[in-house]
Amino acid sequence: GYRVSLQGNFFGRNHVYIAFPEYIPRRHIKLDPPLNIQSNATASKCQIWWSVPWYLAEILQYELQYKEYSMPWEIALNKTPPSSLPQIEIEATELRSDIAYIARVRCKVSENEDSYHSQWSEWSQTTVFQRPGVPKLSEKILNTRTMQFLFIPLSFGTLLYLFWNFKLSSRKIVGFFYFKCCFLTSGQKASPALTFPRQLLSFSHSIICTMGILR
Repeated sequence: GYRVSLQGNFFGRNHVYIAFPEYIPRRHIKLDPPLNIQSNATASKCQIWWSVPWYLAEILQYELQYKEYSMPWEIALNKTPPSSLPQIEIEATELRSDIAYIARVRCKVSENEDSYHSQWSEWSQTTVFQRPGVPKLSEKILNTRTMQFLFIPLSFGTLLYLFWNFKLSSRKIVGFFYFKCCFLTSGQKASPALTFPRQLLSFSHSIICTMGILR
């Protein structure tokens, strides 16, 4: 070890003050900040990683600080990685969508290390990331309602077009329902003349069912 002393001249006299009677450099280390901090944000999480000298990787611990880009660092959130690996994940629940965030990291020798001790390094350079937005529930409901409002008039318009082109008379409609009742009673096969009304009724039934599903 070393002895560190301070010497000064006060009122014409020399004085020596011993600051550290036994100074051991490896127990008073201040490391350089981590390098090359990068990030990758998805809808479910944000991954942040950085690099340090390989010979120090196993004895370091880290502290990450992140905040919304427009906010001051005084209100930033701190996060500690669960291991000595130079990386960390931030869950999506901790981030607001479509908001830019900025993060930085610092390091020091792990408190579990007996051979070396250090203080925190300076903060690293920063990385900026943003969680992608997700569709809101109100937008999904709006799209469903829009489909309903578009589907109903188009369906009725199709029915009116078919009635207009084939010029179905009320007598044919009554005859169709009469045939339908007979068919359900006797189980006989429908004639080609009544094929279209059966298709029309089936089409109307499909429209009603689809409307019920959209609700």
